[in-house]
Amino acid sequence: MATKTANVTARVQPEIKKQAEEVLEQLGIPVSVLIDSLYRQIILTNSIPYSFKLPTVETRDTMTEEQFHAAMAKGLEEAKAEKGKGIDDAFAEINSGI
Repeated sequence: MATKTANVTARVQPEIKKQAEEVLEQLGIPVSVLIDSLYRQIILTNSIPYSFKLPTVETRDTMTEEQFHAAMAKGLEEAKAEKGKGIDDAFAEINSGI
């Protein structure tokens, strides 16, 4: 087994570090193991193992007031016309994409 002698230094916000380390501790995974496995996945896939992209779904933060009110009005009209999905169907669709 190769000896681990290289160090990685990263600057992160203290609260982010604390929260992440709490999760890792619950999982029983040392930070060094997580970083090592991330590096290995980068090598294995020749890419970052998750996506850096802007969401394609419009969010409230990206809408103007007029767009937001129009979307709410449209949703209300669809609900009144019973064009929406039931909650069980909606969650089933969400869960199938996970």
